[in-house]
Amino acid sequence: MTERNPRPIAPPEGKLGVLLVGLGAVATTFIAGVELIRRGMAKPIGSLAEMGTIRLGKRTEGRVPKIREFVPLAALNDLEFGAWDPIPDDGYRSAQVAGVLEQRHLEPIADFLKAIVPMPAVFDRRYVKRLQGSNVKSGKNKRELAEQLREDIRAFKERRGCDRLVMIWCASTEVFIAPSEVHASLAAFERGMEENDDGIAPSMLYAWASLMEGVPFANGAPNLTVDTPALQELALEREVPIAGKDFKTGQTLVKTVIAPMLKARMLGLSGWYSTNILGNRDGEVLDDPESFKTKEESKLGVLEHILQPELYPDLYGNVYHKVRINYYPPRGDNKEGWDNIDIFGWLGYPMQIKIDFLCRDSILAAPLVLDLALFLDLAQRARLPGIQEWLSFYFKSPMAAPQLKPEHDLFIQHTKLKNTLRWLMGEEQITHLGVEYYEYEKV
Repeated sequence: MTERNPRPIAPPEGKLGVLLVGLGAVATTFIAGVELIRRGMAKPIGSLAEMGTIRLGKRTEGRVPKIREFVPLAALNDLEFGAWDPIPDDGYRSAQVAGVLEQRHLEPIADFLKAIVPMPAVFDRRYVKRLQGSNVKSGKNKRELAEQLREDIRAFKERRGCDRLVMIWCASTEVFIAPSEVHASLAAFERGMEENDDGIAPSMLYAWASLMEGVPFANGAPNLTVDTPALQELALEREVPIAGKDFKTGQTLVKTVIAPMLKARMLGLSGWYSTNILGNRDGEVLDDPESFKTKEESKLGVLEHILQPELYPDLYGNVYHKVRINYYPPRGDNKEGWDNIDIFGWLGYPMQIKIDFLCRDSILAAPLVLDLALFLDLAQRARLPGIQEWLSFYFKSPMAAPQLKPEHDLFIQHTKLKNTLRWLMGEEQITHLGVEYYEYEKV
C-alpha cells in the first residue's frame, strides 16, 4: 500500500469573503441561494462540494464520506458577499430585474439582499457594447483604476471582518481579444496598464488587482482575462490560485458528456449543429458579434479537444461544427439549447441524436460559483499556486499548463477533481482497476 502523506492545509478559520464581479442574474441567484440554504429553507442542489461524496480505499471498505466532511472547506455560515457592478441596483432589486428567482424565495431574504450594494465598477463600453451604467470608476489610466480595485478589496476585507477572500468573475462576456505582446509578460502588462493599452480589458484589471492582493481568482466568462502568460506569472509570483474560463452550464455540459460516449464506442461524427435562445442580460450582450465571437471560441474548442481528430481521422477528421446563440427576450433566463448530431456507425451507416435542453442558466451556474469559491479557498490554504487544472470540471474552456492540451471530458475532469482531493488528504488514488478482487491463474 502506498504511504499516505497528506499535504499541510491551513484550517478554514474565520470569515471567507466572496467578491463577485457583476451583481446580475448569476451572482444574485448564487447569493440568495446560499442565504436560503443557511436559513434551512433550501438544499444546495447542484453543489458537488456540499452534496457530493468521495470513495476512499477499496470498495469493500465502505468509506464514502461527503466531500465536505473529508476536506476542510469553509462553512457556508462564514461566507460574506461583496460585488462590483456598473448598474447601481442593490442585490434585491437586481434579483428582481434578473427574473430568475420567484418572490417566494426573494421576499424572506429581502433585507439581506438589499444590504448588498455594488461598489463602482471598472467598466468600458468598448468591451461590453450592449450594457451601460452610471456606477463606474474613473481614473487617468488603467493602472489607476486597478489600484482603486485593490483599495476596494482591502476596504471590504476590513469592513466585513474577513480573514480570507476569493474573487469570481460573474459579469458579462467581453469582446474577443487575441493574446498579444501586452499579455506576454507581467512587465509588459503593467506597462500596458500605464499606457491604456486596448488589449487590456476591464476583466484583466480585476484579475491583476485580485492577485496583487493575494486573492484567488476564477473567470466564469470566456474572456481572455487571466488566461495569459502575464497574469499566470503574477499568480505564481504571488502564490495565488487561478481558474477559468467560462462556467460550464447548459449546452456545453451536454457536449462534454455525449462526445466522450461517441469516442468511447468509436462511433463517427459528421456534424454537430448547436443553437441557443435566451433572453437575459447575457443574451443581450452576446447579441453583439464581437462578444459572441468570444463565446463561440469557448464553445467550438470542446469537440476537437475531446475527439482528437489527429488520432482518429476516419471518425472525426471532417466534422462540421456550428454554434449559434440568439437573443430572444421572452425566454428570459430560461435558456433553450437545441443540438442536432449526425453520427455514423458500422459500415458507415448514418444515425442522428437530437437534444432539446430547456435549462435555467443561472440556476445551473450558481452552485458552480459556490464550489469554486470553496475549492479556491481550499487551494489557497493548501498552498497550490497558479492554474488549478483540477477545477476544469466547472469550465467550458479550462486552463492548463502551457505545454498541455486542456481536458474537456466531464468524466475525466470529475476523476481528476476527486483524485486531487484524495492527494491533498494523503489518500490513495482510485484507478478502478479492481484486479485485487479476483483470482487469476498464475502464468
